[in-house]
Order: sequence, then C-alpha cells, then structure tokens
Amino acid sequence: MNKDIFIQKLTSAIEQNLNLALTGEQKEQMFFLCERLVEVNQVMNLTAITDEDGIILRHLVDSLLISEHIKQNSTIIDVGCGAGFPSLPLAIARPDLKITSLDSTEKRIRYVHETAKLLGLKNVNAVVARAEDFAKLPEHREAYDYATARAVATLPVLCELTIPFIKVGGKLVAMKAKGAHDEFESSRSAIRQLAGASSLDATVLFETMLEGNINNEMISENRSIIVMPKKSHTPKQFPRKFAQIKKTPL
Repeated sequence: MNKDIFIQKLTSAIEQNLNLALTGEQKEQMFFLCERLVEVNQVMNLTAITDEDGIILRHLVDSLLISEHIKQNSTIIDVGCGAGFPSLPLAIARPDLKITSLDSTEKRIRYVHETAKLLGLKNVNAVVARAEDFAKLPEHREAYDYATARAVATLPVLCELTIPFIKVGGKLVAMKAKGAHDEFESSRSAIRQLAGASSLDATVLFETMLEGNINNEMISENRSIIVMPKKSHTPKQFPRKFAQIKKTPL
C-alpha cells in the first residue's frame, strides 16, 4: 500500500463527499488505520471490505458523514462499534470529541483499543460490554451528548440500545444505508417511550449519496442519517434484556 497514492485517493474522496478538511498528520493516521485494518483482518474477521478504495470510501469517508451533525467538544458513545467505525475515523478527524467505543466482542474491542493507542488517539475509550447492561450503570446512563451506531440493528431495536445513554437534550445519530423512512415509521412507538413523543416531530432524516471510485469504477450509494433529539428521560425499565428487545421491539 503506497502512502502517497492512498492520501491522494482519500483527499479526493473527502472533497467529493464531505465539507471537512484534514491535516497532513490526520491523513497519515487514516493511512495507518487502513494498513492496520488490512493486516489484522488476515487473522481476525473485522471486515469484508479489504481493498484500499473500498476502505477509503465505505469505511473512512462513510464514518465521517456524521461529523457535521455533532457539535464541538461533545461526548459520544458508539454502540456496537465493531472494528471501530465510525469511532476511529471520527476520533482522528475530530480530536475535540470524547468517544466511548462499545462492543460486546472482546477481540474487537482489544483491536480498537490497541489501534487507538498506536495512532496516538487520546480521545477514544474502548469498552467491552453489552449495551443493555452498560446503560444500566449510573455513570453511563443519560451521560452522553450523542449516541451513534452503524449497521447494528433495525431502528426500533437500535433505539432501545442507544437512547438510554443519551442526555436529555442530546441526540441519537443513526447511520443507515437504505430503508430509513420505513424504519423511522416503525420506530415511532419506541421513540415515544424512550425519548418522549415530542422527539418525533424534531427528528430529521438526512439523505445523501456516497460517491467515489472503487477499482476504477464510479459508484454511488444511498446513505441516510437519522438525527433524533431526546426530549425527556428514559424510563428506568429500559433497556430490557436483549432477547426481549429482539423478540418484542417497542
């Protein structure tokens, strides 16, 4: 993997899709992140996307699509962070943010922790825990300005796993590829119970296209970002056990 070519491709993809400027050091951190992801993926199943172009567009740039929806100096919990997306790219691009990366798989959290350390990122705290248990802890319940998640679950399930972490006045920023309108409609009951009925009226669905070159082929893919403010406290009985959440979504 050639660093100069990688940085050229990354710069082009960012300019095409984002209103965001990275420093030279940040671009080098993105290169290292890509290199490490490919290397570790050979012995650990982190991602099905292994080509340089795909990682740049579908992992790095895709993760940064939510940056414009997050205020300066905010606290964020990334629920079900997996291999560190959007946590790690967001931490590189936004050193002002304080990010908690949460996942129930120990080997993935170990990878996120070690990668953040190697990258010199001091704004990432990687934690292995189940969201429904972690949200019950007083120090984490309604403690974050934002919760985010990428490709974790359908929105009704995701709401119960994320909203209990968010402060009243904070926001859920849910990353979706397609079908967001239908998912939002099916989540109305969950939002009412978890975040307050007035959150429904204030929720905004942002739709965009992720565009770029992958293996000399121009691609254009739908992306949806659901930004939902939390208007009231989440009742103490939520979140329920995951088996119950999955079997009977709110």
